[in-house]
Amino acid sequence: MFDDRMRLVKENVFHPMAQPLRAVPPWLFSVLGLVAGVAAAIVLWQQSYVLGFLFWFFNRVFDALDGAVARINGAQSDFGGYLDIVIDFVVYAAVPVGLALGRMDTAVTYSLIFLLCTFYVNGASWMYLAAILEKRTHQHADRLTSVTMPAGLVGGTETIVFYSAFILFPGALPWLFGLMGLLVAVTILQRLLWAIRHLT
Repeated sequence: MFDDRMRLVKENVFHPMAQPLRAVPPWLFSVLGLVAGVAAAIVLWQQSYVLGFLFWFFNRVFDALDGAVARINGAQSDFGGYLDIVIDFVVYAAVPVGLALGRMDTAVTYSLIFLLCTFYVNGASWMYLAAILEKRTHQHADRLTSVTMPAGLVGGTETIVFYSAFILFPGALPWLFGLMGLLVAVTILQRLLWAIRHLT
């Protein structure tokens, strides 16, 4: 919902940070982000929430730096965008699973299942829709790592906020997982209604 506005903020923050790092290949930041994200999941499994939040923070920083360095060097690529989204999906699955394994609570497990089910359907809802829109319009041929898709209630910004809340308030995981799952379900419905209006 806030991704378009936050993209400009992210660019203003990370562009200066990326300047002295321009000699580093962008894919290395992607890989470091993956390592940090998986490390976050592992330590959260062990209920080390402060360390988990720190790894989660570095995952987000590396996720922003790969694109910023690529843009500075004019090195954006389809593969870079592909690698970035695959790593995001790995981390977005691993972190709540790590949290749930650390709690070993039935309510947490059921709410996690609901959340991951909505993620699964949401991934299909926006990826395939983005592919159709790109096929029809080629709107971002000059921005190789971007895809066209209608905005929804839950996007990247909201995901960062929710995941941070998951880690900071592990006692509220059933409610937080459930709330995010409901909002993702609303997002799926939004995109479905958009597709009915514009693609039929």
